[in-house]
Amino acid sequence: MNIAYIRVSTVEQNDERQKEAMKNKNIEKWFEEKVSAKDTNRPKLKEMLEFCREGDIIYIHDFSRLARNTKDLLDIVEQLNSKGVTLVSNKENIDTSTPSGKLMLTMIGAIAEFERSNLLERQREGIAVAKKKGMYKGRKPVQIEDFKPQYQKYLNREIKTKTELAKLLKVSRVTLDKLIKEYETEKESC
Repeated sequence: MNIAYIRVSTVEQNDERQKEAMKNKNIEKWFEEKVSAKDTNRPKLKEMLEFCREGDIIYIHDFSRLARNTKDLLDIVEQLNSKGVTLVSNKENIDTSTPSGKLMLTMIGAIAEFERSNLLERQREGIAVAKKKGMYKGRKPVQIEDFKPQYQKYLNREIKTKTELAKLLKVSRVTLDKLIKEYETEKESC
């Protein structure tokens, strides 16, 4: 079976370029997600890895769509190899079923990890300079319209867990904890 894995890092990003590149691959099953590849804890990636069987071919646009560090990339490829699944990257034109494909995969994975590290380092340096100049304000605060009524439902135990509340509000647990702390502090000061 021909399978496609499509990933972009955020909801705002467009995945059409990747889909377009897969049109001539006779894809029978699509796995698409909009989430960072900082780790392998991604629902559609996990679903795809469980779904694929011996003889399947997984197509990706490029290796950075699958993983952002060499270890994760090689772990995923090893998992696929152990199942008899071939991975094909359009951009790098690499097929992991060949020895040269495996070698190139290792080298490209290392380069991608190096590029990601450099990007993060440049970002930290830029933020440090902006902070010194008083220009860095950080990320814009998350505005949740119905936080108070939903939080009240949580307090009344109509919503069972913080994880459930976070999903309902479409925020991370860290953001939810911050919102709760801000709300409680605001309530105390009134």
